[in-house]
Amino acid sequence: MNVRADTPSRKESAAAILHATDDNPVPPRARPGFMRSPDGKRLRYALFPAAGRPLKGTVIILTGRNECIEKYFETIGDLSRLGLWSAVMDWRGQGGSERLLRDPQRGHVDSFDDYVTDLDAFFGEVALPDCPGPFYILAHSTGALIALLAAPGLVNRVRRMVLSAPLLAFADLPFSMETLRKLSSLVYGLGFGTIYLGAGRRPAEPAPFSANKLTTDLARYARNTALYSQYPQLALGGPTAGWIRAACIAVERVTDPDFMRRIQVPSLLVAAGADKVVATGAIEAYATRLHSASLLTIDGARHELLQEADIYREQFLAAFSAFVPGTDSALG
Repeated sequence: MNVRADTPSRKESAAAILHATDDNPVPPRARPGFMRSPDGKRLRYALFPAAGRPLKGTVIILTGRNECIEKYFETIGDLSRLGLWSAVMDWRGQGGSERLLRDPQRGHVDSFDDYVTDLDAFFGEVALPDCPGPFYILAHSTGALIALLAAPGLVNRVRRMVLSAPLLAFADLPFSMETLRKLSSLVYGLGFGTIYLGAGRRPAEPAPFSANKLTTDLARYARNTALYSQYPQLALGGPTAGWIRAACIAVERVTDPDFMRRIQVPSLLVAAGADKVVATGAIEAYATRLHSASLLTIDGARHELLQEADIYREQFLAAFSAFVPGTDSALG
C-alpha cells in the first residue's frame, strides 16, 4: 500500500509545513511533507539532509508525547554537521499530524501498536527510499517506549538505538504501573476512554520556568514555550484515559522477559538523574535486564535531555557520538 501523500512543490517553501520562531529557524534544505498511515491518518514528516561530509547515514528521531518536529531543530543541526541525515515524523494525534478526537487538545491513542504501525509505514514509504543508510534511532520518552515496542521488527533496518529517558514507569506514582493500568482500563471499559486523566486542557499561559519539570535551561525552555505560544495548533493538553491505558499495556509488553529476549538492536539507554516525569530507577533496572543494552545516567539532568543545559546536553550528545558507529567526535 502506498501511503505517501502530498509533498511540497518546488514553489512551496518549507515554511508552509514547518514553523519557525526567531530563535528556532527551520534547518536548511528541509524536505517536509505528509503521508497517510495504513488506516488513513494524515501524518506530518520532514527529512533534513546532512551538511557535513562524509555522509554517515540517517537518524530516525522519535519524539515524546506532546512534542513536534520543530522542537528538534537544534538537534537536527547537530546531527547534520556530523554528516547524519535526520528523518522525523509527528505521531498521530499530536504536532502537525491529524488529531484523533474532536477536542484537538486531548492526547489520545487506543493502542501503541498504532504508533508502531505508523513508524513501519514511515520507514517503508519515506525513510528507506529517500534517505541514505545505515539507519539509527534517537528516541525520547514516549518515543523511546515505541522504539522498544517496535525493536523486534527493526533488527534488519536499524543498527543502533539511543533512548533518552524512556517511559517505563511514571515518576512519583503513588501506586504501581499495574494498578494504573487497571484503573485506566476500568475507565476505558466503561466507555470513557477519551476523557482527560491526570491533567486537562493546556493552560492559556505557560507555566513559569521555576515550576517546570523538564529542563534547567531557561533559554531552551523559553524557546519551546514561545513555539507553542506562537503555534498553539502544535501543542497538546493532558493525556486521555485511553492513552494512559495504552502506555501501561506497552510498558507491560516491553518489560516481559520473553519480549525482551526478542530485542536484538544494540541500545544505549540514557536516564536523567533528576527526572520528575519518568522513573529513573525503572530505566536503570530495565537496562540491567536487557542483554542488548548499555546505560548512562546523567546526574542532575531533568527529563528533556536534548532540551537541557549544555552541561547535561553535551554529556548526552557525547554518549550518542561514542555509541553510534562512525560518529567519533562530540556533537554540538
